Amino acid sequence: MEIVDAIDNYLQFLLVERGLSSQTITSYKEDIRCFLNYFPDIKYTDDLLGEQLLDFRVLELSNGRSISTMLRRLSSLKGYFYFLKKEGIITCDIPEIEKTKKEERLPNCLSIEEVEDLLNVPDMTKDDGIRDRAMLETMYASGLRVSELLLLEKNRVNLNKGIISIKGKGAKERKIPLGDFAKEYVEKYINEVRCKNIGRTSKYLFLSKFGEPLSRVYFFKQIKKYAALAGIRSNVSPHTLRHCFATHLLENGATLKAVQEMLGHTNIATTQIYTHISTKRILSAYDLLMGKK
Repeated sequence: MEIVDAIDNYLQFLLVERGLSSQTITSYKEDIRCFLNYFPDIKYTDDLLGEQLLDFRVLELSNGRSISTMLRRLSSLKGYFYFLKKEGIITCDIPEIEKTKKEERLPNCLSIEEVEDLLNVPDMTKDDGIRDRAMLETMYASGLRVSELLLLEKNRVNLNKGIISIKGKGAKERKIPLGDFAKEYVEKYINEVRCKNIGRTSKYLFLSKFGEPLSRVYFFKQIKKYAALAGIRSNVSPHTLRHCFATHLLENGATLKAVQEMLGHTNIATTQIYTHISTKRILSAYDLLMGKK
């Protein structure tokens, strides 16, 4: 369905079913327009992804919007997404988004040392530890979305060339270098753990002990557990490793265009949030060096 038709259907629902005033409906329409301004490539409802709500939240704050404005617009958008999902027009997951309590205008990013501490936590004497280490290494090395990681197909990982092939929106494919550390742990997982799994003939790479792809909830809880064991106090989620991947690449000289392609962003404005993170981190390090608080 074309996105303009989907918007008309939603506005009609607000008018007829919910009985909202014309002024309120106009506000909803404006909120959706603001969202689409960030993602100009969205032409059809098939182009909508739950992760875009997370990106919209960050983009609004990084562009100077107040928290109250961002939350109001986000509420409108979530209502729109839920309507489309209830109608069977979209099937993507709609993420739970924690309410912002502080003026945190940038996504959370760990230092390289904190990432290393996190990666070193899984128990490599256990099968699930080997698998989780391979997953964490892969996510940090490639910047995959959590949905892309959990549904990564084994034949899409070329260990000889160190390349992951990901199908994104509109069946567009992007290729991402995997890196030596991630290759090492993925290979270890395949040769020592996955080969014994009851689901070893599955097309998916990372499997539960029941031979099925892991759930978002499980992986989220595992990362929370590992972060706590690593002594990391900041809020850590699977999306944090994607932020770290992009930020650390930019801090080490990667171009914005290259990071955009690896992340699979259709709009470079979404990728530009990481330049703000890099600047903030550099200034923070400078202040620490100069004894400033």
